[in-house]
Amino acid sequence: MASIYVSQMIDAPATKVWASIRDFNALPDWHPLIVDSRIEAGLASDQVGCVRAFQLTDGGRIREQLLALSDFDYSFSYAILDSPMPLNNYVATVKVTPVTETDGSFVEWQAEFDCAPNDEDDLIKMISEDVFAAGLKAIQEKLQ
Repeated sequence: MASIYVSQMIDAPATKVWASIRDFNALPDWHPLIVDSRIEAGLASDQVGCVRAFQLTDGGRIREQLLALSDFDYSFSYAILDSPMPLNNYVATVKVTPVTETDGSFVEWQAEFDCAPNDEDDLIKMISEDVFAAGLKAIQEKLQ
């Protein structure tokens, strides 16, 4: 099983960071790789079990399901249902932790998934850099 962990300090209060990323359908508002997104079946975007379908800038389409959402812990978890990436059993969690000394936020994004051994290094590099790190950087820039 492959694992990815990326974290970043963001110079904004945790409540503000959480408000920016909490909406499971808001990826196009803050992630540079996402063109559009919609929640299937008319469910609310914060309803556990809802599925978001989104398009990437390269034309790829991904479907993900919200597995958990906690306003108390400022975290959510999701699973990839359909993806052009050669992976299976992908589950990720995003968590925002207040940093009281600076009124900033420590944001963690982690995932585990299965894939063929010859795909693992490329997938880890691409997801950690192009998805997780790029997304966290975009949140920082949006909130400055």
